[in-house]
Amino acid sequence: MAAVTVDSLLQNPTLLFRPKSKVLLKPSRSLDCSRNRKLLLSRSSCFCSFKPRRTSLVVRASSSETALIDNFDTSSSDDVLYKETFTVNRIEKVEGKIFIRLDQSKNQQDWQLTVGCSLPGKWILHWGVSYLGDSGSEWDQPPKNMRPPGSIPVRDYAIDTPLNKPSKGDMFHEVKIDFNLISEIAAIHFVLKDEETGAWYQHRASDFKVPLVDYLEGDGSTVGAKRGFGVMSGALQQFSNVLLKAETSPDSPNNNNNESKDSKNKNRHLEGFYEEQSIVKEVSVGNLVTVAVRKSLETAKLVLYLETDIPGDVVVHWGICRDDAKRWEIPAAPYPPETTLFKNKALRTILQPNAKGNRSGALFTLEEDVFGFLFVLKLENNTWLKFGENDFYGENDFYVPLSGASSVLGQHGQSESTSEEISSDSYTDGIINDIRNLVSGLSSEKSQKTQTKEAQESILQEIEQLAAEAYSIFRSSITTFPEEDVSETDTDTTKPTVKISSGTGSGFEILCQGFNWESHKSGRWYMELQEKASEISSLGFTVIWLPPPTESVSPEGYMPKDLYNLNSRYGSIDELKQLVKSLHEVGVKVLGDVVLNHRCAHSKNQNGIWNIFGGRLNWDDRAVVGDDPHFQGRGNKSSGDNFHAAPNIDHSQEFVRKDIKEWLGWLREEIGYDGWRLDFVRGFWGGYVKDYLDASEPYFAVGEYWDSLSYTYGEMDHNQDAHRQRIIDWINATNGTAGAFDVTTKGILHSALERCEYQRLSDQKGKPPGVVGWWPSRAVTFIENHDTGSTQGHWRFPGGKEMQGYAYILTHPGTPAVFYDHIFSHYRSEIAALISIRNRNQIHCRSTVKIVKAERDVYAAIMDEKVAMKIGPGYFEPPSGPQRWSVALEGKDYKVWETS
Repeated sequence: MAAVTVDSLLQNPTLLFRPKSKVLLKPSRSLDCSRNRKLLLSRSSCFCSFKPRRTSLVVRASSSETALIDNFDTSSSDDVLYKETFTVNRIEKVEGKIFIRLDQSKNQQDWQLTVGCSLPGKWILHWGVSYLGDSGSEWDQPPKNMRPPGSIPVRDYAIDTPLNKPSKGDMFHEVKIDFNLISEIAAIHFVLKDEETGAWYQHRASDFKVPLVDYLEGDGSTVGAKRGFGVMSGALQQFSNVLLKAETSPDSPNNNNNESKDSKNKNRHLEGFYEEQSIVKEVSVGNLVTVAVRKSLETAKLVLYLETDIPGDVVVHWGICRDDAKRWEIPAAPYPPETTLFKNKALRTILQPNAKGNRSGALFTLEEDVFGFLFVLKLENNTWLKFGENDFYGENDFYVPLSGASSVLGQHGQSESTSEEISSDSYTDGIINDIRNLVSGLSSEKSQKTQTKEAQESILQEIEQLAAEAYSIFRSSITTFPEEDVSETDTDTTKPTVKISSGTGSGFEILCQGFNWESHKSGRWYMELQEKASEISSLGFTVIWLPPPTESVSPEGYMPKDLYNLNSRYGSIDELKQLVKSLHEVGVKVLGDVVLNHRCAHSKNQNGIWNIFGGRLNWDDRAVVGDDPHFQGRGNKSSGDNFHAAPNIDHSQEFVRKDIKEWLGWLREEIGYDGWRLDFVRGFWGGYVKDYLDASEPYFAVGEYWDSLSYTYGEMDHNQDAHRQRIIDWINATNGTAGAFDVTTKGILHSALERCEYQRLSDQKGKPPGVVGWWPSRAVTFIENHDTGSTQGHWRFPGGKEMQGYAYILTHPGTPAVFYDHIFSHYRSEIAALISIRNRNQIHCRSTVKIVKAERDVYAAIMDEKVAMKIGPGYFEPPSGPQRWSVALEGKDYKVWETS
C-alpha cells in the first residue's frame, strides 16, 4: 500500500476558512464521483471548496465536423442500424480532507480528540501513544479505557480503530478518542488507512502527532495549537498553527531535562484546536460510451458515431475486421480529424468535444462490406479502457458488428469470448520483434567485444523505452497473458486435453516436496523415501521434488562442489537411482533440485581466492562473474543478483553453458530425473534457463524466484502487483518454459490469515492477488518449504491455519505444492481429501476462478463451476442455481463444496 503525503494548508491557497468555535464537518450534498468537479463541504459557517488541479488540452474540430457530430441524432431509431451504450469504469483522483479536532470538557481534565475524513471509504485509524520520558519515535498501545469501541490491537505497539459515520445521512467518517490529563501520555500518533485501497495517509511523509504537553519539541509531523496561544477564530488560527510548528518551546532544554514527570504533568498547558489536511484518493468512476451506426443515403457507406462522457482528452484506438476472426486492419480513407497511423496496425483519433462541451465524439465513414469495427479508448493519463464486465479495465476489445448490423442490434456481449486482444494481434508484434533484435545484438559475443559501453547503454535505454511503451499500453492484458485465458476456459470436463509443457507438465500436476531441512541427517534419506513411494502415489501426488543430489560443502546440498559426484548426505548415487526407479513404478515423476547460480571451488588462485574448480568440470576463474569482489572472477558482469557465500557462475560464457547442458542431460539419462527445481534463479537471466530447458527437455520445471514483498509500518501492503510482476518477468524471460513458486500468494495468505483480513485475497480486478491471478498455469503455489518452515522457520505459515492455506491452493488453479512435514503429520487425512476433491473435479493449473466473497472475515470462490470453497471464520454458502452443491470437506475455518 502506497504512503500518500498530505499537503499542508499553506500549500493549498484555494482553501477558504470561515470557522467558528463550534466545529462539525458535514457534507452539503452527496458525492457524485462520476460528475465530480467540485467537492463542497460545510461545517456551521465554514465553507471549503477545493477543485482538482487538472488541465486538459482540448483539441477542437472544424466547424463542419462539429456540425455533423451535433446533427447525428441517435435518439431516433428509424434509420439507425446499430446502437449500443457501454458502461466503462476508470480510476479518478478525488480530493478531500482529513480533519483533526481537540476539544476540552467542562471539568478541565477530560479531553476528546476527533479524527475524521470527508471522502467515502472504509477508513481505519492506525494509532498509538508516547509517554512522558519516552525517547525515540516508537509507539506504545494506549490504555484500554482510552480505546474507542471496535478497536483491534496491532501487535504490541498500535491500535486499529474504524472510522464511522456520525449519523445515517452523513458522508464523512470520524472517530473520537477520550482521555484525561491525569495520565502520563505525552502525545497521540496516528496515520489514516483506507482499507478499500490499502493506501496510508500521512502528514508530510510522517505520522500525525498530537502533543498533549507543551514542552515537546515541534517537528514537521506535529498538529495542533502551541503553548501560549489561545483559540483564535478565522483563517488566522489555521495559518498560525502551521507557522508556529517550526518554533521551539520557550523553556530551555536544560530546564526541561531537570523537570520530573510529575511536575511536567501538573504544569502541562493544553489548548483545543481544529485543523484540516488535504488528501487525494483514487476511486472508481463509471462513464458511458455510445456507438450508433447509420447508412448514408448519398454515399451508400456506413457512418459510425462514437460518443462518450469521459472528461478530458480521449483517444480512440481503432480498426476494422473482415471476418469472425476479428483481426485488426486499417480501413480505407476518409478518416476523422486528428487521426494518426499507429505502427501500420491501427489508427488513433482524438475525440472532438460537442457544442455543449459535456461530451466528445467522432464520426467514422466505413465501406459497406466491412464486417466489424474494433476499438479501445486511451485516456489522457495513459490509461487504456477495454471491454470487460465489472472490471476497472476490461480484457477484450470493444466490438461493433457491421455486417447485417440491423439484425444484431444489442448483441455485443456475445463477441466477448471470440474478441482477440489488441496486444497479441495488433500492436506488440512490432515492439517485441524490435526488443528481440536489440537483445540479440546486445548479447552476442561479437557485439560485447566491439561495442563501446556507451553504445551498449544506449541500446539498453532503447529496450527499456520499447518495453515501457508496450507495458503502458497493454498493462492489464499483458500481465494476465490472454493466450493463457483461451486455453484456461477451454477444457473438456469429461476428457481433459493433456498437453505436456515444461512450464506446466500435464496441467494436472500436484507436487510433493520430498524432504525438509533435517532430511540429510539420517544419511539414508533416499532409502527412507523409497519406502514411502507407494504411499505418496496413493495420496494423489503426481510429481515429487527431491533434495540437491550433488557433493556439497553444506550438508543440505545447496553449496555444490563437484557436480558429477552424486554421493551426498542423502545417500549414494545407486540409492538415488533406485529411489527414482521406485517412484516411476508407482507413476510419480521426479524433479531434481539443481543449483546453477553458484558453485564452491576446489582450490585457490594465485591471489589466495577460492575460484578454481576441480572434478569433471574443472573451470577456472573465467567461469566466475566479474562483479563479485569476494571471488574476483574474470567473467562478465552478473546478469542477476549475486549470492555472496560462493562464487557466482557466469552463464554468459559459452563453455559454462555447454557444460551445464551436458550435465543436465547426463542427470536425465543416468539418474532418470523428469524435470528440475531451479534454485536461486534471481542470480542469472531467465534466458539462460530457457537454453538449459530446451537442451534437457524436462517434463516439468519450476524456479525459485524469491523476492521481498512490500511493507509499510511493518504491515504488508495490500497491493503486491510489483512483487508478482517481478516473478512474471522472470517466467517471461524463460519464454514460459518454467513455472515459478508463487511467493506472492504465500505472503498475502500470511497477512490475510494472521490479521483476519481476507479481503486481501482479491485484487482490484476481482482476481487472485498472486502470480496465480496473472499467469496461473506457471504459478506453483505453496504455503511452506524447507526454508520457511521445518527447523529453519525463516517465514513460517501462521500456526494452526495451515489447512486454510491448503484449502486455498488445492482448490485453486496453478500447480499446488505440499510440504513433506505437513503430509506426514496430523494434517495428512485433510490434505488427502483436498487432493481427492481436486482430482475428481479435474481442477487444473488453468481452471477458472470466480471470487464471490472477499471480506474482512471470509473469502469464498468457485472454480470451474464445479468446486466452491471458503476460508475464514465468516459465513458463506454457495448460491443456489443450476448446480446442486454438497459439502465435500469441512474443517476449522474452511469448507469445500462440489456439485452433485
